[in-house]
Amino acid sequence: MTTTLRPAEPLQQNPDGTRSRRYQVCVNSRPVGAVDLGTHPVFGDAVARITSLLIEEPDRRRGRGTVAALAAEEVARGWGCRRIEATVPADARAALGLATALGYVVRNRAMEKALADTPPVLPEGSTARPMTEDEFGPWSAKSLEEYAGDWIRRGVPEAEARAKVAKDQAALLPDGHATEDMLFSVLEHEGTPVGTLWLSVRGEQAYVFDVEADAAHRGRGHGRSLMLLAEAQAVAAGNRTIGLNVFAGNTPAERLYDSLGYGTTQYSMYKPLL
Repeated sequence: MTTTLRPAEPLQQNPDGTRSRRYQVCVNSRPVGAVDLGTHPVFGDAVARITSLLIEEPDRRRGRGTVAALAAEEVARGWGCRRIEATVPADARAALGLATALGYVVRNRAMEKALADTPPVLPEGSTARPMTEDEFGPWSAKSLEEYAGDWIRRGVPEAEARAKVAKDQAALLPDGHATEDMLFSVLEHEGTPVGTLWLSVRGEQAYVFDVEADAAHRGRGHGRSLMLLAEAQAVAAGNRTIGLNVFAGNTPAERLYDSLGYGTTQYSMYKPLL
């Protein structure tokens, strides 16, 4: 039997500048599933995204998904894409296994935790204060440079990485230090600054955008204190859950978040198109 992709619509030119197209997955012309393919809204036409791949239950475990994913890659190559990406829910173990078998690599994962009603207390000797305007400028420049480096080290060309960082910064912090519902904090231990936290408290879910213990003070539990601070601020703001992103390979951070009760909700994966 032959598994192929059949266009289900004309190529779409979307308002955000991306292209997309829906396909039927067919076996000998019989529809058995669907694939949605598009270009990336941040990285542009050089990067494709599989936004959906579904094989109907009677035709699963027969290699249909594998062939459909490989066919989607060929379409992406025809569009001139150099990389393809996909997001996989953490509970979709079969999809994660398929993507891994096809050479996709986990770049980062989204994590989430339900918040208690009572805010946690910082360890003795640790206190937090708002980051000042004077501190914000140098901190922001350093944070953005490190963020760009995280993407570059994980397969994103430098120009694309820096464009993404600039776009994220403009969207998230239109008013810089004064942006509404964004909290910038400095953690001090016995009067000495030891780390920084950037937390969004917008909506029902708080989100940790940046957390870092200063290099000279790592290995002393200050990363955990910063995460407790994030939870305390989120509870005070009325948030019900807290989320974050962790890049693959950042083992100390992954262990910390796991130990604090964060659970993975989604994997972001990528594959170069040679």
